[in-house]
Amino acid sequence: MNVPPNSEPESQILTVPNLITLVRLLCLPVFVWLLLGRENPLAAGALLGVLGATDWVDGWYARRFNAVSNFGKIFDPVVDRLLFFVSIVAIIIAGAAPIWFCIAVLVREVALSLATLVLASLGARRIDVTWIGKAATFGLMFAFPGFLWASTDWALQPFFEIAAWVCALPSLAASYYAAGLYVPIGLRALREGREARAAGE
Repeated sequence: MNVPPNSEPESQILTVPNLITLVRLLCLPVFVWLLLGRENPLAAGALLGVLGATDWVDGWYARRFNAVSNFGKIFDPVVDRLLFFVSIVAIIIAGAAPIWFCIAVLVREVALSLATLVLASLGARRIDVTWIGKAATFGLMFAFPGFLWASTDWALQPFFEIAAWVCALPSLAASYYAAGLYVPIGLRALREGREARAAGE
């Protein structure tokens, strides 16, 4: 199936992937309410799993149907990080996952967010998310639902506890590996951004 070329798709904002990302953002308060308000980790975990899956769906759709936009390249990672921060803090408050694991994920996310802001303030060009970073995020987004489902007493609790760790440990290691890869990528982006500004002067 051939997809007809879209005129200037990168300049568009109202695209299907961006709308999916917006829905993920709007579902974040619902997740917090389910976990802390209703104290229902099973429902909260199910919603978080769906949000993680839609993160993959919007990326696939954008690439498959030529719907990648400059706005989406910024909006999607920002929503991903916001989803991580808020959901992990809520999970810590609920005591539904090992705190050392939650903190390890948060430290990495905070470090990357600060590095991104510093590079942007210094004039670096925008950095695209690496595939391994995306894969690690995807794995972590399924590890946390597993921890939520393992935090309550029901028939499948032992299964989800094992499944959560199977997703969690490789994904955490991959996320830190991806963070290390961003060091040379960030330095190159800074150099190229400065060169582009100098050439435009």
